[in-house]
Amino acid sequence: MNIEERLIQIIAEQAMLDPSDISLDSTFEDLGIDSIGLTESIFEIEEEFDVSIPINLNQPDNSQFDISNISTIAAGIEKLLAKKV
Repeated sequence: MNIEERLIQIIAEQAMLDPSDISLDSTFEDLGIDSIGLTESIFEIEEEFDVSIPINLNQPDNSQFDISNISTIAAGIEKLLAKKV
């Protein structure tokens, strides 16, 4: 399972959706995920990938980590993982 597939699985579980309902262009807002769900999703993503996502969850739109959609989150995770190597 690649990063995008694992990420979609995590977000599907958090949003109680079928993974097939989520695309790489989906946003948290599209999926009906509120700020609490966003926080829980970020924590779960950090745990799954063993990374620390540089985001201020009080101001997620003003962050160095792009969470605008699933694709940008996956790209950010890839960069964080590359730094670990």
